[in-house]
Amino acid sequence: MNRTDLPPVLVTGATGRIGRVVIDRLLDAGVPVRALTHRSEAAATLPAKVEVFTGDLTVPETLDPALNGAGAVFLVWTAPPPTAAAVVERLAAHVRRVVFLSSPHQTPHPFFQQPNPMAMLHADIERLIAATGLESTIIRPGMLASNALAWWAPAIRAGEVVRWPYGAAETAPADDRDISAVAARTLYQDGHAGGDYVLTGPESLTQSAQVDAIGDVLGRRIAFEEMTPDEFRRLSEGTAPTSVVDMLLAAWSAAVGQPAYVTTAVADILGTAPRTFRHWAADHAGAFMEAHGKPVC
Repeated sequence: MNRTDLPPVLVTGATGRIGRVVIDRLLDAGVPVRALTHRSEAAATLPAKVEVFTGDLTVPETLDPALNGAGAVFLVWTAPPPTAAAVVERLAAHVRRVVFLSSPHQTPHPFFQQPNPMAMLHADIERLIAATGLESTIIRPGMLASNALAWWAPAIRAGEVVRWPYGAAETAPADDRDISAVAARTLYQDGHAGGDYVLTGPESLTQSAQVDAIGDVLGRRIAFEEMTPDEFRRLSEGTAPTSVVDMLLAAWSAAVGQPAYVTTAVADILGTAPRTFRHWAADHAGAFMEAHGKPVC
């Protein structure tokens, strides 16, 4: 399919977990793509068909070259809040459509109702977008399956026990590829103006069950041991902001004994069922294995 008659789509967060795959899905659909990056050398990591621009959300005027002539923007906010209003104002002056990667902070489930500074920022940006009259779509992924790579892969590769808090907390991890495919579809397909989509995986799983699923894929049992919240805080020092650690602990605590919030949005938009966590784990099994004593990443 060729959509070269469409104005290009600008993807922010172009080298991130979601943005990078959004680019691939847009190219697959024949949509011209621009990428916004902080560093010019990032161009080497992107497909040759992508037009790469260097810009910074903290310096809104640097976005103008990338926005000139664009038709839509995939907005991933990766900066401090102060320039959000100026950035959204610039988007509204140049493009007609924006798809914003937000969070499920409006979802009436205990997991998503804990104090969360990032959710507050997302809500503010949503209000700014709404005030401009832009044609907008909000996508709200919950927990990402790929979090397992940072959280559990090091211990699993080392053959160690996975120690983690709130193993009984239930989430519905979504595959990054499904989220990216939804984002891409809403960027070029009509009918999604005003859309507000909470994106989840297809099943509610405890955190310990997710570790079990990885073990099943690897063909070995992975021991799981409960860690106290205070231990988690100590181990997280210097690796994650205190506010993020507190938010995660509060969310997991609230999710114990509660089936995860599960939606059909991925299937409704793509026409195919979302990938299960086991499917994701099978496709990323190499990241949890050792080869000749060295981790495979």
